[in-house]
Amino acid sequence: MDRFQYLALMAGCLLLTLPLEFWLAARVYRRPRRLLLAVVPVALLFIAWDLFAIRRDHWTFSPDYTTGILLPGHIPLEEVVFFLVIPICGLLTYEAVGTILRGRRSRSDAADA
Repeated sequence: MDRFQYLALMAGCLLLTLPLEFWLAARVYRRPRRLLLAVVPVALLFIAWDLFAIRRDHWTFSPDYTTGILLPGHIPLEEVVFFLVIPICGLLTYEAVGTILRGRRSRSDAADA
């Protein structure tokens, strides 16, 4: 089970932030083009950075806590998943907070009127 801890953590991050899409109207998954434009360029940059570091032996990944599935360049599957999942969770959180703040602002404006 240790081999799946990293992937389980990524799944947990997605599951914990998923309600923000529905309860706080984050609208991240409902705008897939914007999501891809926000996540993919950053993910590609960090994946390239990781590939460079792996090639130069600057860092490695524990086989005890990864599945052993290596993508081209010997980058673990979990590392690529990380660079996709964490920005999505960040966007969900950011948009949810924005929804809350806009709601507060509109209630405050209504009370002032």
